[in-house]
Amino acid sequence: MLAIRLQRNGRKALPLYRIVVQEAQRHPLSGRIVAQVGSYNPHTKEISLDKEKVEKYLGNGAQPSTRVIRILTKEGIKMPKWVKTPAEKHANAKHADKLRKNQPKEELATEEATTSEA
Repeated sequence: MLAIRLQRNGRKALPLYRIVVQEAQRHPLSGRIVAQVGSYNPHTKEISLDKEKVEKYLGNGAQPSTRVIRILTKEGIKMPKWVKTPAEKHANAKHADKLRKNQPKEELATEEATTSEA
């Protein structure tokens, strides 16, 4: 089975990624790829793709990784029905009651009164 995934290149603290088609059992850094279909620079958010190759491999059943699914949909490539799109992540605050926006308004009013008196 084939997989479409990111392969890291670049240097320390400045990654660049190739979007490659590779056998799913191989490690992304093994170097043995079937085809390189694009590249992604996370710092400038620059994406370059060969859309014809991507659509060809998707049509042949290549499984894209979750990050690659987001990149491809952002570029306007239609995913087959069998590809599961990743769910949107929602951040939850650990101590939501301690956030300033969740504090009672009475405390804010008393703080303003004490500052105006001084």
